[in-house]
Amino acid sequence: MEKVTVEQDMHALTPQEETYELKKDKVEIILQALDVADVSGVREHVEDMHAADVAEFLNVISNNQRREFIEIIRDDFDPEILVELDPDIKDNVVEVLGAEQSAEAIATLEHDDAVQVIEDLEQSNQDEILEAIPQEQRDTIEEGLSYPEESAGRLMHTKYVAAGENWDVGSAIDYLRSSDDLPEVFYSIFVVDKESVPVGSVLISKAIRNNRDVKIKDIMEDKIYTIKDQMDQEEVAYTFRKYALASAPVVNGDGKMVGVITIDDVVDIMKEEAEEDILHLGGVKEADLYAAFVETSMHRFPWLLVNLVTAIAASAVIAMFAASIEQLVALAVLMPIVASMSGNAGTQTLTIAVRSIATKELTETNAKRIVIKEVLASAVNGLLFAGIVGLVSYFYYDDLYLSLVFAFSIAAALILAALSGALVPLGLVRMGVDPAIASGVFLTTITDISSFFIFLGLASIWLL
Repeated sequence: MEKVTVEQDMHALTPQEETYELKKDKVEIILQALDVADVSGVREHVEDMHAADVAEFLNVISNNQRREFIEIIRDDFDPEILVELDPDIKDNVVEVLGAEQSAEAIATLEHDDAVQVIEDLEQSNQDEILEAIPQEQRDTIEEGLSYPEESAGRLMHTKYVAAGENWDVGSAIDYLRSSDDLPEVFYSIFVVDKESVPVGSVLISKAIRNNRDVKIKDIMEDKIYTIKDQMDQEEVAYTFRKYALASAPVVNGDGKMVGVITIDDVVDIMKEEAEEDILHLGGVKEADLYAAFVETSMHRFPWLLVNLVTAIAASAVIAMFAASIEQLVALAVLMPIVASMSGNAGTQTLTIAVRSIATKELTETNAKRIVIKEVLASAVNGLLFAGIVGLVSYFYYDDLYLSLVFAFSIAAALILAALSGALVPLGLVRMGVDPAIASGVFLTTITDISSFFIFLGLASIWLL
């Protein structure tokens, strides 16, 4: 009865209310069927699920539940599930499936998906599965794995549609109809010369709108953006975004076409890079969600240790002015406000800077203008908040000089925080360090120490 009610509720949703995430009710129904070993019930609920939804379900259940579930759907296991799984979960699923079935599943995937699945596995599982894959497919996968991690070579499809410069539209269409070795998804016909160097491209939609006797070279777009096989995936995503590409040819060091990258791959890259930057800013990893608590603790320990060191450094600055704080307790009350405002202002600028560097909107060309703009914006906010906190502290403590020190410190701390938030990531980029990884630690140290030093230093000079 519960099953009918849930399905009725799902169908009762209006188009505006319908969403595509894995429903909680669906998860609970499958788990209930697992608990009572209802094999037919599990299969019934899974048969209409997309591979991405099955992967999401596998991501959120326990290891024991995952094992039971896979054993039930083993005969109908969709290889695309492996592509959608979280990297840490892939090893677990592959071990349950076994090397032979995993190899059979991976061998049916598109080249780039097969490479992605294999590269996410632990080395022992990689070796075992590669050994079980037929030689021809194994060679192409190993060739993909030979490229650097997160490079275009690992992303590309090795199947693509290429035509000679002397082809006409009719020849191209006949080739597309007769060939049994075409990629599953493609958007363009790439025109190559005798050396297999891409010289142009023709959208499929443009080709079928022209007569058969029209020469491909007469309708091709000769301005194409090639991707080097060693190019970092962030550069690939930037190129696609900047030039609004649907697909692009991948070339080797000699300029010869070796593959193609399509927009669906780039969307995944953008998602991965955005998530990676966010996680780096917090000093955590995506795997922390699924890893054992001891492993998660070890991942986070170094980050927290660095923060402990910076906190001690900030405390050392406070200790320098211990005598001043003893004489005027109000300093201890107001001091955290300066540090908090400074930290938040710096984080705002830092977030914009790191994101802009990642998208190449912030470069050495416009860095000076952006930094000045951020400092001026913080100066305006600093003056506004200086007036607010100065008035509030005056009414509370009835001390004009204390209020002036507090107000001036807020203004100065916000300006310095904005300057640091912009310059720290730019400086890290110049040193070849990912600003998403290290910027937060440096900024926290600078804002804490500078705000305490400014406020307590001014108080010591003007009030005591």
